[in-house]
Amino acid sequence: MFSKTNNGSRGDGRSGTPEKPSAPSIVSAGLCIVGDLSSVGEIHVDGYVDGDIKCKGLLVGERAVIKGEIVAEMVSIHGTVNGHIKAQTVTLSKMARVSGDILHENLSIERGAFLEGQCKRMDEMKEPAEGRINLVAKEPGASALAIQPIDSDEKKKAMIVI
Repeated sequence: MFSKTNNGSRGDGRSGTPEKPSAPSIVSAGLCIVGDLSSVGEIHVDGYVDGDIKCKGLLVGERAVIKGEIVAEMVSIHGTVNGHIKAQTVTLSKMARVSGDILHENLSIERGAFLEGQCKRMDEMKEPAEGRINLVAKEPGASALAIQPIDSDEKKKAMIVI
């Protein structure tokens, strides 16, 4: 009776149909959270959060205040954020107030939004491996090697000082 599984069943009591996305977790307007939030789904904040937030999607409401770092795939800000934001897609509405750096792939800022901080694309943060040189001294007791760039515009040229 309990050992048999149907062809459409996973054997864990759930059917073989794909899971629906769950409803977002909501921090309502009267709620104050001190501590970090983490979710595999979406979080909607209308209250106050003093802590870091890590989730798939974050919606910051107009009256919301967040003090902490945000790491997500998608962030939409209509309220106040004091802290760094790292996300693939960041949207700042005209009501947004952000104090902190934004690391993003896609950034959208509506007229009237307030932003104090630096914005950097994630792909700019990746350094090419071709500009690096690794040297190893094989002889025991050999002096240390130093590499100094000859021309800062051309990363491939370097002078080796022994």
